[in-house]
Amino acid sequence: MNKDASMMKPKLGLAACAMALACGCVSVAVNVPQPVEKRVFDLQGHRGARGLRPENTLAGFRYALELGVTTLELDCGVTKDGVVVVSHDRVLNPEHTRDAGGAFLAKPGPVVRDVAYAELRQFDVGRIRPGSDYATRFPEQQAVDGERIPRLADVFALVKKSGNRDVRFNIETKIDPTVPGQTAAPELFAAALIAAIRDAGMESRTSIQSFDWRTLVVARRLAPEIAIVALTDQQPDEDTMEIGKPGASAWLGGFDVDEHGGSVPRTVKALGATVWSPHALDLTPALVAEAHALGLAVVPWTVNETKDMEQAIALRIDGLITDYPDRLRALLESKGIAVPSRTR
Repeated sequence: MNKDASMMKPKLGLAACAMALACGCVSVAVNVPQPVEKRVFDLQGHRGARGLRPENTLAGFRYALELGVTTLELDCGVTKDGVVVVSHDRVLNPEHTRDAGGAFLAKPGPVVRDVAYAELRQFDVGRIRPGSDYATRFPEQQAVDGERIPRLADVFALVKKSGNRDVRFNIETKIDPTVPGQTAAPELFAAALIAAIRDAGMESRTSIQSFDWRTLVVARRLAPEIAIVALTDQQPDEDTMEIGKPGASAWLGGFDVDEHGGSVPRTVKALGATVWSPHALDLTPALVAEAHALGLAVVPWTVNETKDMEQAIALRIDGLITDYPDRLRALLESKGIAVPSRTR
């Protein structure tokens, strides 16, 4: 997820407020989503709590647990030596990455898949570069110097040690069909992620999400016990659905929205996902109703302003992904909506 759905369009404030369950809270072993009225709202901390602590770090996930979230949303990649690591960027980002000497990177790089995990561990991702666009966007983020890119296994271990037996993991495969050389191939990527999830015994608490549905198709085949989440984006600058264009979008793993009547929810259902996570600006009351009629939970991304959260909630969505789980939690409490326990 590369953008924030701020400045929500007026169409988002049309439906009455009735809550629903979290994207990953349904066990895929049952493989049937709960009825909408029985679902619990899914409060997802985006990259941990990106607005408040360094993204995709143990410090960020720890803080999200302390705030109290239903789900830890995070990103993953695979290193040269096959280690599944937690990182949004396929190529290390100079805006929040420093080298072993403490200097911010002068340019993007290296590519995660081209280095072994031991080398990747040398980089510090605990502070935003002052004066960067990133710093302007997230002025409340507190630096935690010395934070390293963690392994997915480290995140699972952190949660186990915390004693929290309920929080879920919504893990995005950071893979892009337009730059195939920057990541492992979809089959290898998905297989490595599934192995890490199974090694931790977290199959029932984890969902795998992606804009690149090729990894979801593989995950569905190799690990039907792990839920999959279809990420979609129909904004002009990053349209992964390509409705009305000849052939299937490269992002959709062979699925073509036009073959499903131009309906994104119907295409998501055909994929075998139990959750649809669209860009929040792509939602309308009619689309949410259509998704619910198909048994899909709807959990849009990434909503950060309280007024936009209110508009999204009015659509009867099932959860929200946010960089500010504290804001969403406060809003839910103000509406009398149940929130997850805090982890002390």
